[in-house]
Amino acid sequence: STPKGHPAPFSHLVYPVPEEAGLGVHITRDLGGQARFGPDVEWLDVMSSNEINYQVDESRSASFYSEIRKYWPNLPDNSLVPDYAGVRPKIEDRNTGELLYDFKILGPETHSIPGLIHLLGIESPGLTSSLSLANIVMSKLG
Repeated sequence: STPKGHPAPFSHLVYPVPEEAGLGVHITRDLGGQARFGPDVEWLDVMSSNEINYQVDESRSASFYSEIRKYWPNLPDNSLVPDYAGVRPKIEDRNTGELLYDFKILGPETHSIPGLIHLLGIESPGLTSSLSLANIVMSKLG
């Protein structure tokens, strides 16, 4: 969501305390300097990407206002404009249903295909960890 007619009072990124499945509804700035709030979390129970509805559900705006007002209490009513919807995959243990928060790196020792490395569950910390991840990949490639 983006605020209309009410510039956000922040010139920097604002990240609230992370929640169970994400970083919380935070503020970033796009290349034009426009404030963008999001994402929120909505669990999807789908078996195929064809089942995903990418339409913005405007009924979720109340929870956006609530979360944003934790760090911008004076956010005016009706000032957010829905922007876009997307999906951020999460890794879940199929046996326990537990979310896996660490990176998962699968190499030939797992699937017996020489030269193939899967890097799974790498979210924002992946950029910071990219050089270490590259070292792990190189060691798996031999």
